Amino acid sequence: MSGNELDAVLRRQMPRRSLLKAALAAPLALTTPSLAAIAVPPAPVSDGLATAAPSALGIDAKSLHDVLAGVQEASTNIHSVLVLRHGQLVAELYRSGADRSIYSLWASQRPFTPADLHDMRSVSKSVVGLLYGILLDRGKVPEIDRSVASLFPEYAALQDTSRRAILVRHLLTMTAGLEWTEPSPVRRVSSTDETGLAFRPCAYSYVFQRDVVASPGTQFTYSGGLTAVLAEIMERATKRPLRQLAEENLFGPLGIADWQWVGDVYGRPLAAAGLRLRPRDLAKLGAMMLARGEWQGRRVVPADWIAQSIAPGIATAVGGYGFQWWSMTTRWKDKDLAAAAAIGNGGQRLFLVPDLDLAVVTTAGDYGDPAIAAPLNAILHSVVSTVSA
Repeated sequence: MSGNELDAVLRRQMPRRSLLKAALAAPLALTTPSLAAIAVPPAPVSDGLATAAPSALGIDAKSLHDVLAGVQEASTNIHSVLVLRHGQLVAELYRSGADRSIYSLWASQRPFTPADLHDMRSVSKSVVGLLYGILLDRGKVPEIDRSVASLFPEYAALQDTSRRAILVRHLLTMTAGLEWTEPSPVRRVSSTDETGLAFRPCAYSYVFQRDVVASPGTQFTYSGGLTAVLAEIMERATKRPLRQLAEENLFGPLGIADWQWVGDVYGRPLAAAGLRLRPRDLAKLGAMMLARGEWQGRRVVPADWIAQSIAPGIATAVGGYGFQWWSMTTRWKDKDLAAAAAIGNGGQRLFLVPDLDLAVVTTAGDYGDPAIAAPLNAILHSVVSTVSA
């Protein structure tokens, strides 16, 4: 029996509350985070994100409070949990805990509140994927079946037949077939090629000089390098830097004003891992995704692009992968429902369950520790179980 099959069996056999307690039982942080108040529902804040009582949106308020209480009482290094349904925030929890920035070697204890930015790490990849879809819809970037090598003709040594077969589509789905080593939800390694992106003037030359180890479109290999090349294509096509593209086409329309995109040694944003957002603003992104690309009556991302992004385009060891977004399943009332996620190192998550119009946001500080995935998945499954209708 595979790990995924075993997990499915356990989830069917254990009550959601028990599953959450079991997943949170093992301490993952070196220090115990201090407790904070649970807001069910949250107090209204003038940030454009509506709030509502869970019971008004078909969620059992007591059960949801119990889920957050389980997180609050645990020794896991989870910094926030937010729950959103039908475009409205129904619960949030913030805790202090150990954290470190992307360039830091050591963690320090710090508080987290609704006003604090948090590292998103590889959630950045999913944002880059959305930006490409927005710009493609406006005719500002190459079609996804365009050869990537053809967009960088100055690199003559990288114009061989095998590399010219790699399309923009393969960057989006991480199926370029190029050799690459990087930790991910499907691979545990002690080194990463992603670090080198911060020191190279051109992501394309750094990534595409690697050996071709599979035919494009046939093998999933998680690669922040491919995301960096996507960003490079957008910048070259529009003659706009990535931060400006994000502000004008995504964050501005969503009313996200307080954000950062950490840069490399040249000052350019680390496309694959450098984004910092407030959890409430990540929840806005989720609300827009669940509304098929609309936010407060305005089209932000094409609906068909969102559908392709969260569809399981290629199978991985932990589910499917679309256009820079992961796909999986959760269980509700004895039925398997499709779910999708933006996943970042350390415990950053934006879970989406479209059939329930439900989003769950988490932030955490267990960078480099894949064990954080179990309690986060348990939170998702437990929140789903609180939905009554």
